[in-house]
Amino acid sequence: MGVIYLDSCIVIYDVEQNPVWSPIVLAAMAKVTSPLAISPLVKAECLVRPIRDGAIDLERVCLAAFGRLVTLDMPEPVFLEAARLRARHKLKMPDALHLACAVHHGCSSFWTGDGRLAAAGGALVRTLSP
Repeated sequence: MGVIYLDSCIVIYDVEQNPVWSPIVLAAMAKVTSPLAISPLVKAECLVRPIRDGAIDLERVCLAAFGRLVTLDMPEPVFLEAARLRARHKLKMPDALHLACAVHHGCSSFWTGDGRLAAAGGALVRTLSP
């Protein structure tokens, strides 16, 4: 199996230790040996709440989590593909960017908690759910 792209919600469930979602995420991660990847967009989305709330400890947990994951770049072709995905599937731009980044880098899987992305990403998308 190749690189697995983690949607922002997956990282947030993990770092915030969501009582429902975190065990599901951790169990899924424990079953793979593939590298887990994120993008700069994931980092930005994950840091909004800790920064807004002044939660310095949670911000540090996020930054530490980012250090354990591969960061994929988002060059211009990612944005162009995101425009296509958004137009075809009526996705919000951040969702389209996440999916386009995974496609651009040839990821073997895209993990999310958002079932709406499955229609746009087909077999690439793995929706984790309780």
